[in-house]
Amino acid sequence: MQLISGYSKLSKIQKLEWLAQQASEQPTAFVDELTSYWHRDQAVQKRFDEFSENTLTNFYMPYGVAPNVLINGELYAVPMVIEESSVVAAASQAAKFWSERGGFKAKVLSTSKIGQVHFIWPGEYAKLYVHFDDLRERMLDNTALVTKNMRARGGGITSLDLVDMTHIEPGYYQIRGTFETVDSMGANFINTCLEEFARTLKEWAARQPDFSEAERQPMVIMSILSNYTPQCLVRAWVECPVADLGHFDDMPPETFAWKFQKAITIARHDVYRATTHNKGIFNGIDAVILATGNDFRAVEACGHAYASRDGQYRSLTQVSLEDGIFKFWIDLPMALGTVGGLTQLHPLVKRSFEILGHPNAQQLMMIAASLGLAQNFGAVRSLITSGIQKGHMKMHLLNILNHFEATPAETERAVEHFKHHVVSFSAVRELLEGWRVTASKPA
Repeated sequence: MQLISGYSKLSKIQKLEWLAQQASEQPTAFVDELTSYWHRDQAVQKRFDEFSENTLTNFYMPYGVAPNVLINGELYAVPMVIEESSVVAAASQAAKFWSERGGFKAKVLSTSKIGQVHFIWPGEYAKLYVHFDDLRERMLDNTALVTKNMRARGGGITSLDLVDMTHIEPGYYQIRGTFETVDSMGANFINTCLEEFARTLKEWAARQPDFSEAERQPMVIMSILSNYTPQCLVRAWVECPVADLGHFDDMPPETFAWKFQKAITIARHDVYRATTHNKGIFNGIDAVILATGNDFRAVEACGHAYASRDGQYRSLTQVSLEDGIFKFWIDLPMALGTVGGLTQLHPLVKRSFEILGHPNAQQLMMIAASLGLAQNFGAVRSLITSGIQKGHMKMHLLNILNHFEATPAETERAVEHFKHHVVSFSAVRELLEGWRVTASKPA
């Protein structure tokens, strides 16, 4: 691979051809394959190209739905974008299970988001604090035009506080703002406000007659929203009498509930288990976030930070067994939007919202949290009963067969065979090789 200048200025086909010459022994086939994934509608493809930088082609991901998701009495088919074969199946099974036991309940506990102006100022906190009411008013006045439309929708800046961080770094302070962004994720809105706060801070400090020369020159380090939003919180839960859980592989419901509680307790206290446990939760949540054009990276970062909020990384889900009632729930911060960004631009995202009945941001939070809870219930249920591999590998069978380029006839025979045998990569290979050797022998 060679260094190149001005790559971003090349046309898309020129970028592809350069990369093909650098990376492939068959450059023509390389270009043909990548261009084969371009959208047939040039206008749609142009839109995809503009989502990112140096776009060459489209990377396909499976788009499916989990049906029978009953949330607060309303039935959903929830779009999910994910490549892991067992995730949609597990979520669908758990959703069907709980739809027969009252479904998921969910509520949004709070919706505040946070942004910070980080700055260095050489004076004492008390001196700045005395003047902060005046600074706050100026900041609000100077962002009035930016926040006008958001305020008309019921959002805006909800608080501005001065935070003393000098115990971490000499002279380090923050202006911490909280924001309500209604149905938008709000990143651009919040960052625009923060940068205006920073500009106002510098102008305001420069005019303070009782500040020293150094105090009139605060040094802004950065102005940026935080993806940690513990006050943008949703709760989802399921509950039923233990007896109504039914039997699992001949395991009585009381034993199932006891083992389930122990599994969650382990994930609450053991970081190794908690990490895998929460990863499974995000299998469900991320798939919904991707399908609805939201930022799954921000949601994951926030969720993992929240799981560590008391100093130890823990399970995001909890369970209780009281008075014969099994209750399983999740509290999770997530900042989601249903307007702006990809929600208005990506054609499949628009279809996702159509499938979901055009939810607002709070409804989408409840849907995503419920899918995370469904995914976790399905995973833990498998772990404490048949084991995770039985269902996972059967779902993975088609991927293995595709790897070995199985014919339709071989695939049909293999699926039937593995209804009664353990699926593994080597077992599939040996089965196909045996069939193919037999088929190649003369009659």
